[in-house]
Amino acid sequence: MEPLDRTVARLGKVTLVAAMLVALPAAVGANEITTRVLPTSTGIVIHDADETLRSYCRTDADGVLWLELPGGTRYELITSINDPAISNHGDGAFHPFDAAEVAAAFAAVSYPLDDVVADVFILPYPRRAGLASAAGANFVLLSPGVYALPRTQQHTEAVHELGHVVQRQDLPDSDTPAWDRYRGLRGINDTAVYNEAADHADRPHEIFAEDFGALFGGALATSTGTIENSSLTPPTEVAGLEGFILSLADAQLAVSLGATPNPSRGAVVFTRGGAPAVALDLFDLAGRRLASLAPVAAGNGQRWTWNGRDDSGRRVEPGVVFARTHDGAASARVILLP
Repeated sequence: MEPLDRTVARLGKVTLVAAMLVALPAAVGANEITTRVLPTSTGIVIHDADETLRSYCRTDADGVLWLELPGGTRYELITSINDPAISNHGDGAFHPFDAAEVAAAFAAVSYPLDDVVADVFILPYPRRAGLASAAGANFVLLSPGVYALPRTQQHTEAVHELGHVVQRQDLPDSDTPAWDRYRGLRGINDTAVYNEAADHADRPHEIFAEDFGALFGGALATSTGTIENSSLTPPTEVAGLEGFILSLADAQLAVSLGATPNPSRGAVVFTRGGAPAVALDLFDLAGRRLASLAPVAAGNGQRWTWNGRDDSGRRVEPGVVFARTHDGAASARVILLP
C-alpha cells in the first residue's frame, strides 16, 4: 500500500482531512439519507473517526453520544458492542476502515471527480437509527464493522457510497430525460418494480450506485465482479452504459456557467457567452425549483444576478444549489454558505 501522502497527492481536488471508512460485517445494504448537510468546502473532504468524534460528536447530560452534522442534523451513536441493537458482537470492538484504503479507493475511481462536492464522515460508532453506511446528496456516513474489514470490502463500500453522491449531483431526479435514458439502458423501465419504495436491490438509486462502483471502481472495489441485484445484466455487459454515465460528468464540465463567487454567502452572478438569451432556473438537491432569473445582455452573452432568495423572497438554506438555463445547454453548481 502506497504512503498516505502519495495517495493524497494523486487525489487532486479530493482533500484528505483524514480518513477511516466503515461498514458493517455481512452484506447489509447501504441506505440513502434525504436530510440536508451543509458542505464544509468544495471538493471531497474525508473526516476520519478521530476527527468525527472530536469535532462532530457531543455527549449529552444523560451520557448519550450524538453525531451532529453541519446544518443541524444529529444521530445517536451506539458506543457499546454489547448494546442490544448489535446482534453480532464480532471480536468485541468496533473497527473503522483504514485511512489510506479510503483514499486509495477514491484515487482509483476512473470517473471524473473534480466537480463532486461531498463530506465523508467516518463514524467511530454506528448510528442507532441505521447501522449500515449511508449517503446523502453531498455527504457520506461510513459505519464501523465488528471485525477488522478486508481491503476489498473497504474499497467496495467507499465507492458505492460515492456513487450515491455522484448520482445526486450529476443525475438528479429532476433530470427526467436523462433518467429515462438510464432506465432504458438498464432495463428498469417498469416503475411498479423499480422504484424507491421497492426492495433495496430494485431501487434505481441503488442500482446506479452499484453500476458506478462496477464500472469506475478500482481493482479492489470490483474484485467480486458482482452487483447487488443479480437479476440485472452486469453493468460491464450493458452496451452504452459506461459512456452514458461518463457523459453526465462531461456535461457538467463542458456546459458549466460562470458563477461568482462560489462558494457564496449572498448574491451570485452567473454568466454565459455566445448563446441566445434565456431564463436561468435554480433548483435544490431534491429537484424543487427555487427561483427563475431573467437574463441581462452582457457583451456577447448574458448575465443573471441572484440574491440568494427563492421566488417567494425567502433566503435559500445553505447547501448545494443547481443552476440550469431554460434551453438545457448550460448548468452550474453553487455552494451556499451560512
